[in-house]
Amino acid sequence: MPAIILKTLINAPIERCFDLSRSIELHIQSMQHSEEQAITGKVNGLINLGESVTWRAKHFGIYFEMTNKITAFKYPNSFIDEMVRGPFKKLHHQHAFKTISNQTEMIDIFKFKAPLGILGWLAEKLFLTRYMKQLLLERNEVIKREAVGGSIKTKPKE
Repeated sequence: MPAIILKTLINAPIERCFDLSRSIELHIQSMQHSEEQAITGKVNGLINLGESVTWRAKHFGIYFEMTNKITAFKYPNSFIDEMVRGPFKKLHHQHAFKTISNQTEMIDIFKFKAPLGILGWLAEKLFLTRYMKQLLLERNEVIKREAVGGSIKTKPKE
């Protein structure tokens, strides 16, 4: 199962970075290129433990729906979202945060498994891992920009 590990340093408090990472509105903003929308479940605000959201997005010219649920939550240090229904055989995304001096280190540990056996494995190797990493990098850049100077208001433990 491929694992993508990213570390992003952000000049903002840990609580702001944590909350922006679970903001439905900011996620939609970061995925505009794929026309991503939250269609059922938690469709706005900050997603919390036990809540789920169904996303609809266009990737590779095809619309996909995926439902993710927050399965672990430790404010403001970590949370996990996992796919409960969707195009992957498995998807597990751990979000971790720690303070380093006056900055926040945001760590993504993103694991996924494509369906379709050997064809899925081949897709992972040829293009899917690279594609997923790029999506995460773009999302993290939006979170970083918003955390440092954006206007989205967040409330702890909403």
